[in-house]
Amino acid sequence: MLFFTSCNRNVVFTDYVAMKGNTWDLTNIASFSFPVSDTVSNNDIYFIIRTGSSYPYRNIYLFVTTKAPGDKNITDTLQYELADEKGNWYGMGTGDIHELRLPYKSNIYFPSSGEWQISVQHGMRMEDLRGVYDFGLRIEKSPKQNSGSGKK
Repeated sequence: MLFFTSCNRNVVFTDYVAMKGNTWDLTNIASFSFPVSDTVSNNDIYFIIRTGSSYPYRNIYLFVTTKAPGDKNITDTLQYELADEKGNWYGMGTGDIHELRLPYKSNIYFPSSGEWQISVQHGMRMEDLRGVYDFGLRIEKSPKQNSGSGKK
């Protein structure tokens, strides 16, 4: 996976948080800090989740908090489908591991430079969410750039 990441020049940031014991504890908030210097180009933001067959649901709820430099926090509540109604997993998989890329924001720009933070907590009804191997954040330059300054 690192080989493919290093070959993609459009990648702005990528990082993963491994879940101890393949269980995402409610108190384990996946936090990502990344520097922003480009406030003109548009970006696409994705989450990457790797689950195993012991994951008990076909969906996941996430509480996502974004903090810009010097700004207050903005929190989103999101739901993603990880499998269809027959239990077939979306995304790629080998053996017990299924990896899915979850779109978060597309064609957006960062309005200020500095250190940004995105924190993600699962919002499922159980404290220990078993079957989650790791959770990642990936930011790429958007292939669809707005004309002008990138600001809408």
